[in-house]
Amino acid sequence: MRHEERMNLLAFIIIGLIAGWTAGQVLKGYGFGIAGDIIVGIVGAIIGGLFFDLQGITNYGFVASLLTSLFGAVILLAIVKMFRTAP
Repeated sequence: MRHEERMNLLAFIIIGLIAGWTAGQVLKGYGFGIAGDIIVGIVGAIIGGLFFDLQGITNYGFVASLLTSLFGAVILLAIVKMFRTAP
């Protein structure tokens, strides 16, 4: 793995961690620990990216990637919250 690829992977994990943790704070009590928050953030990045892509919105840079991931992570946690609280 080249240095550039390792840095991209590291940035993706950091963005996933921040987005997952922040989404857990937005939807109180729905964090999953560090590993779970990273997974939620990464899946959130995919969900957010697909949503914005379908809307024709392209983003560039760390902050835009973080906001996209956060958007998707909040949606993912909201869905998880719906199923957790269902009778």
